[in-house]
Amino acid sequence: MTSSESGMAQAARRMLSAKAEQFTESVIREMTRLAMKHGAVNLSQGFPDFAAPAEIKEAARQAISDDINQYAITWGAKALRDAIVEKFERTQGIRVDTEREITICCGSTEAMMSAMMAIINPGDEIVVFEPYYENYGPDAILSGAKPRFVKMRPPKDESSVWTFDEKELTAAFGPHTKAIILNTPNNPTGKVFTRAELEFIRDLCVRWGAYCVTDEIYEHILYDGTEHISMAQIEGMRERTIVINGMSKTYGVTGWRVGWAIAPPETTAAIRKVHDFLTVGAAAPLQQAGATALRSPQSYYDKLATDYTVRRERLLKILSVAGFKVFKPRGAYYIMTDISGFGFSDDVAFAKFLVETVGVAVVPGSSFYNDARDGASQVRFTFCKKETTLAAAEEKLSQLSKHLANRQ
Repeated sequence: MTSSESGMAQAARRMLSAKAEQFTESVIREMTRLAMKHGAVNLSQGFPDFAAPAEIKEAARQAISDDINQYAITWGAKALRDAIVEKFERTQGIRVDTEREITICCGSTEAMMSAMMAIINPGDEIVVFEPYYENYGPDAILSGAKPRFVKMRPPKDESSVWTFDEKELTAAFGPHTKAIILNTPNNPTGKVFTRAELEFIRDLCVRWGAYCVTDEIYEHILYDGTEHISMAQIEGMRERTIVINGMSKTYGVTGWRVGWAIAPPETTAAIRKVHDFLTVGAAAPLQQAGATALRSPQSYYDKLATDYTVRRERLLKILSVAGFKVFKPRGAYYIMTDISGFGFSDDVAFAKFLVETVGVAVVPGSSFYNDARDGASQVRFTFCKKETTLAAAEEKLSQLSKHLANRQ
């Protein structure tokens, strides 16, 4: 770069937002790009590579044919809002107001961002468990919140689960705490928070007058008899909880970008104002199809969990045979692993080695932590893939030891 080019680059940076300088592009999406570049098996980004349900796709085609192609009401088509009310009452036993407590957004990502911007003021703090879904850090920065991170510790053996220290969590709350972000079932760990854990978090929220913003996008992907409990059903939290959810994971349509926020009326009014000027509204025909999807019979959700259980066991075996230390998930469709036995000093170098040399794309563990060093011995795999994809990954990972030997 010439001195002139360097000067122009510096001038351009001075004109950019300081917020945008505080975080990088998505590591997860970058790994998908690297998978495409190197022709690798993509076990990084959490999108299914198998077909979405035929009846849901047909509902979208029908909505387009029926000319549902113009703006829906800004806060969401009534048909979808009604379906959300029915489903939330059926699954969580909570009846919400379709007119005053639901906002349909462009995916759960926008629902989270709209919620954060609706409740955060300068100086507010939010509590975030780590490892965390990588969007939560930038969400905090963009909304102006200061994050307070609380570490979850990996399981000691197959029978245990990810845990957090109650004293550490208690210390993270204080007079400036506006909210805690809770993702259950959790990405990337697969942790499903128990009722006792939720009640402990509830007590802190009530004590400090804080919200719980709960991301429940993996609510139906559960294993080993675990139960998804929304914080909204915990006594004392109905008026303090903002539930974030969407169609992406349950119905295999991550590209549709239809999500929602459920919140008390006053909070919803603020979320709707932010949403209106952020994106105006989600795609109208896909909202209409969403109403069909949410009214799927219980057999659909049962089969979803069964099918993912098979995929989980398949990838757990593949990874164990390849030499990874695996942390068995109780929910969602990711497996966190320990790579400390492979002789790499950091997770990013190992992830690049896997995608470029072995031919399998994963997500470096450091992208899920505030301090990259905390994730330096971890990488995340996803198993929301068809059998042929998992078989291809198995074949490539079976050569991992040979590729490692060649590095010596």
